[in-house]
Amino acid sequence: MSKSVNELGPMILNVKGVWKSFEDKDVLKGIDLEVYRGQIVALIGSSGSGKSTLLRSVNLLEEISDGQILLNDVDIADPRINQDEVRRQIGLVFQAYNLFAHLSILENITLALRHVQGLEAEEAKTKALALLDRIGLLEKANEYPDKLSGGQQQRTAIMRAVALNPTLLLLDEVTSALDPELVSEVLELIRDLKASGTSILMATHELSFARDVADWVVFLDGGVIIEEGPAKDFFENPKMPRTIEFLQRLRRRAGEQ
Repeated sequence: MSKSVNELGPMILNVKGVWKSFEDKDVLKGIDLEVYRGQIVALIGSSGSGKSTLLRSVNLLEEISDGQILLNDVDIADPRINQDEVRRQIGLVFQAYNLFAHLSILENITLALRHVQGLEAEEAKTKALALLDRIGLLEKANEYPDKLSGGQQQRTAIMRAVALNPTLLLLDEVTSALDPELVSEVLELIRDLKASGTSILMATHELSFARDVADWVVFLDGGVIIEEGPAKDFFENPKMPRTIEFLQRLRRRAGEQ
């Protein structure tokens, strides 16, 4: 990135020369990436470009083949690291919500607060209710996930991750399963999280979503970063032919829909 630490604040995540191979296939090929405090970095690219693998590697769900992943200057890819402790610092939300169907949305949030942060039941409930109020779902606290819209479920899943005060929040295609009119609900929540200083690394295939919320955009293709830059510059003036081709194709597809 061309921005200095003074302009952006402390660096939260520093991915350095990361490779990931599955058997004889290289999925990530020397990825360098930075995320600063309060910054939203969007990963875009076709299916199979390496976006989700990169997120899973940062959360230690995948073991990298080479390189370093520094979280607050600590190499969390070091095999000697306490992975459970690292995951307490990183929130990860998938496109499928992954809420527990047999628990109310209040219980979905209090579960992590009690078992990960060790809060007493009443303290966890008070915090969870405040979080639900923040996203306009207080009256739904005792409802089960199947009674909520997709947008409400996704906002709950994101807030469940945020409840643990993660150093870094990872979002993997969190709007892809939503109807277009529900995307704005998630968009607004992510804007609020950014305003509160949350650092976010997200993968998305929706250009408008990335353009609206991201500070920095990274285009991945075949496990390689083809181009990156500030969101406005990236979308208005892409430099690399492969980037231009990719953006034009997605825009044509969106126009056809």
